[in-house]
Amino acid sequence: MTSALPAFGDHALPDDAPEYARRLVDAVDRAAPRLATMADLDTTVRPAPGKWSPREIIGHLIDSASNNHQRFVRARGRTDLVVDGYAQDEWVAAQRYQDAPWLELVLFWQLYNRHLARVMSTTAAVDRDRARAPHNLDQRAFISVPADQPTTLGYFMSDYVDHLEHHLRQIHR
Repeated sequence: MTSALPAFGDHALPDDAPEYARRLVDAVDRAAPRLATMADLDTTVRPAPGKWSPREIIGHLIDSASNNHQRFVRARGRTDLVVDGYAQDEWVAAQRYQDAPWLELVLFWQLYNRHLARVMSTTAAVDRDRARAPHNLDQRAFISVPADQPTTLGYFMSDYVDHLEHHLRQIHR
């Protein structure tokens, strides 16, 4: 099967774009063609009871992009990094990603993450790098930060990319 995704040209990020924004674009642009060529039936297989199928993983990554998009934009001018959570399993089930068209999910995920790379790049370094406390990244980050240790929005953005890469590895196993 060949990719049914549209071809995109260079995703030019500014020269001063943070490394994690570039990593995000690279991860998405490497994964999307591979994802698009997966057999439709294979995208619905759950590896074990209680585990997500590739469709549900991509759906979860769309939810993650949506939630983190708002978190990143709202956090720019704030002195804290206390962010809302969401019920991940319930969101995946409620949106019925398991029944959604695979290529639509992949394309939406790809485009949303390209946009997030722009958000990361257009966030001023002073906002990305400012140490913040309080925060709740001990509860919300993929790789948690102790509650008593200040952290940065840049760390949280990089952590988002780590989370995305983790789930892509699950799909490609």
